This record gives sequence, structure tokens and C-alpha cells, in this order.
Amino acid sequence: MCSPSPKPLVLRLSPRVKISDSIMKLSEISQKLQALAPLELAADWDNVGLLVGNPDQAIKRVMLAIDMTQAVFEEAQKNKTDLLLTYHPPVFEPMKKIVSGQGVTPLLHDAIRSNMAIYTVHTALDSVKGGVNDVLADAIGLTETKPLQSSGFESEKMCKLVVFLPESDLAKVSEAIFAAGAGHVGNYDKCSFRCSGTGTFRGGEGTNPTVGKTGQFEEAGEFRLETIVPVVALSAVVSAMINAHSYEEVAYDVIPLLYGQTDVGFGRVGDFSQAISKKTLIEQIKKTFKQSVVGLIGSVSGRAKRGAVCAGSCGSMLKHVIRQGCDFYLTGELKHHDALKLQEAGVTTVCLSHTNSERIVLPEIVKRLKPDCPGVEFKISRKDKDPLNWG
Repeated sequence: MCSPSPKPLVLRLSPRVKISDSIMKLSEISQKLQALAPLELAADWDNVGLLVGNPDQAIKRVMLAIDMTQAVFEEAQKNKTDLLLTYHPPVFEPMKKIVSGQGVTPLLHDAIRSNMAIYTVHTALDSVKGGVNDVLADAIGLTETKPLQSSGFESEKMCKLVVFLPESDLAKVSEAIFAAGAGHVGNYDKCSFRCSGTGTFRGGEGTNPTVGKTGQFEEAGEFRLETIVPVVALSAVVSAMINAHSYEEVAYDVIPLLYGQTDVGFGRVGDFSQAISKKTLIEQIKKTFKQSVVGLIGSVSGRAKRGAVCAGSCGSMLKHVIRQGCDFYLTGELKHHDALKLQEAGVTTVCLSHTNSERIVLPEIVKRLKPDCPGVEFKISRKDKDPLNWG
């Protein structure tokens, strides 16, 4: 996780090669990535999804990295990479120009010239079930885990749309709202509920009712259609619904869903299957993450019974770690005063460094994508490294 920033622009490229039916398009891989890490689960301040690329371009080679650095980009070029899949967004702030030189902007300029697409997962992969935090929790042996902070409590990211319509409109309106972004539940799409009933109304002066006559009380057979809509897509979905509806005045409700999915959110907390020596656990972590040294806070004596994990920089999670009664915490990095809070609370904490806590998820992404992407070659960058040198 990183600090909030405004949403930047999305850059789209022209396809370099002719697309055949046997070659995967960027749009197809993007759909699979969205199923793996749904964009609606990302933090409001984040910038995830397709950042650079043409949805119709062919993708034969994909390289994965935590960050898009000069070394990573040059490695990707050397490997003739079509899609660079990064964990952190290379673009956070809005951009007014893209020119050659030094820094991130020139790398984007070079990516555009090379026709290299860029897709980012970041906090979408932090939140989703089976994402980076679940990989961390599994790595240290936590069981029956749940989010430290549920995405549902963070903000109203999903809502329910209910609309009343005649049976003749049912198919047309359904397809319109599905095409605009409604009806996605996990890996399912076009999800809705429908039931029939009786609608009543009386049109006033100047109305032109689809059913019945102006000034006359009417009873009409109608259907109640309801579905799930991401808040970010609500405006487009409602507009599509109204345009497809035959009624002069469309009756509909938008219901915020405050709790969302209880199994998604930032961080993970759970119990160890049996109490484990903290010293033993720390040595296991060093071995698993191939690190000779780690940052340690608190006592390393005694046994750990309940633990929590949060990849990256997770100072906002500390209150949940302490409230949940954890005696062990694994994360990427902490600010000085956050470290003091954990020390005073008696929570033994291991800091792996920001990127080292996230890199463990890259092989898992390849493992999940590869079976569904025939003909696509996946590589994990060898140049993608922690910018900190640990002595």
C-alpha cells in the first residue's frame, strides 16, 4: 500500500501486429487479471488496471515485477515483452506531458514507443481473497484467517440497483445494464434476481404513459429486476437502464451495500494451528523470503499464538492488530512511531521491507494465469529488486 494520489490518465496504443484468433488480446488477459484482482476492491486513492496499451493488441510475452524501474524496463525490452504486469503503479499523479529524459515519465514514453502495455494490480490484489496477504498468511502458517480491515467497512463500493419494468423490457434492459458494468459477483457475470408483481400508477396532465391513459388509474403486470453494481459504474449503468427502458418515468432504487464481501479487505489475521516459538518462526520467515536479516520489534522470546500480516506499508492496520489480540505481526515497513506502538503493545513484529513483503505473490500470479492463457509466455523479472541494501 502507498499514499493517496489523484487518478492519472490511461494511455492507449495502436496495435503493432495483426491479431489472429489463436493469439490472446490484451483485453482478454485484462479480463482474467480483473477476475484475479477485481478493480473495485482497490483503495479509492489507488491507480490500478490497464495503464498503457491497446485492448486489441496481441500479447505473447508477459513479464511480472513489483516496480517498473529502468533496469526492469530494459530487461522487458530485451525479452520482447508485450505486457509488463507490475504490482505498484508506475503512474500515480496526473500527467501533463510525456517526454524523454530521466525518471518514470521517460519510461512511459519508452513503453509507448515499444508498444509495451502496462497493467497494475496493487491494492486490488491486497484486498482480494487469495491475494498477497493470504499468500503471506499461508507462508507463516496462519489458519482460519479474515481481513484485518474489511473493504466493506472502508467505503460504500458496491450497491444494489432495483428497477421495475414491463416483461417486454426485461431482456433489453438486462443486457444494457450488464454491458454497462452491472451484475458481476466474483467470477460470475450477468447476475440478477427477477420476480413478477403488479404496478400501479396514474399519469398526470401532460404525461404519455406506455401503458394505459392519462388521468386514469392503472394496474399493470411488471417485473422487479435487481442486481449488483460497483459504485464507480453506477452512473453508466443507470444511464443505460433509462435509455433501454420504455417507460416515460422509470421507477428504480439504488441501495448502498455497507458491508460488501466479508472475506476481502486489507491485511489478514488468524491463529497458528499450534503455538510456535517466535525464534523458530522468525528463522522460518528468513528462509522462506530468502533474507539474512529482517527488522525486529519487541521480544523474540516466548511463543506466538495469534498473528497478523499486511504487505507493504500498513501503519493504518496497527489498531486492528492490537485490538485483535495478536502477539505476532509480519509486514513490510513501519514508521518510527508505529513501531513504538507495537513495542508498547507487546506485539513481536517482523519487517521484511516494503517490496520483499510483496514479491512472494508474483509466482502465485503466474501459477493462476498460465493455465488460462495458452500461447502466452510468463517471466518474473530478475532485475526487480528491493531498493534497500541490507548489510
